[in-house]
Amino acid sequence: MALSVHTLTFNPFQENTYIISAPSGECIIIDPGCFDQVERDELVQMISGLGLKPVRLINTHCHIDHILGNAFVAKTWGLGLEIHQGELPVLESGKMVSGMYGVPYDISPQPASFLNEGDDIILDGHIMKVLFTPGHSPASICFYNATDGWVIGGDVLFYESIGRTDLPGGDHQTLLRSIRTQLFVLPNETVVYPGHGPSTKIGYEKMFNPFMQ
Repeated sequence: MALSVHTLTFNPFQENTYIISAPSGECIIIDPGCFDQVERDELVQMISGLGLKPVRLINTHCHIDHILGNAFVAKTWGLGLEIHQGELPVLESGKMVSGMYGVPYDISPQPASFLNEGDDIILDGHIMKVLFTPGHSPASICFYNATDGWVIGGDVLFYESIGRTDLPGGDHQTLLRSIRTQLFVLPNETVVYPGHGPSTKIGYEKMFNPFMQ
């Protein structure tokens, strides 16, 4: 039995929050963007409706739209946050950034542990490999499930687009290198689940992404 990918789109930035579930019912919440009570209820209803038990809370990176629900998820299910250590400055700027955008923000808990390039995220015996993909942010990471043929891509690669690089810690050439060396080496049929917008495939982006030609 494979892992399942469930998507909810949250907050004014239209951010994709992912719930990765195993046949056992255990699940991982990635980038919870829920920022008001309606969206928090939506997240709870999906998880309870599917009969799932959240066991891990992970951020691909710590831009404000991806961490708005961290505090809620951590408190509701008693989970410790996991990020790449290089994202700490971004996480800690959350309160300031939320004020700039005028979005309500319950301050995220500090990480309970750090994820590193090459780590295995194991859910009920299924493996997601941590890929290090900086450029959109200082230490973005993606999660590749080779068995099922998909990758949770954060804001690195989108359908016919790439992540912006004009935010603190972003770098355009670094992002292009991350995409070429970490994502474009995956099989062409690999499905990319991005932080915004529709899913796409590696092979399609190799051919048609205007930023990668």
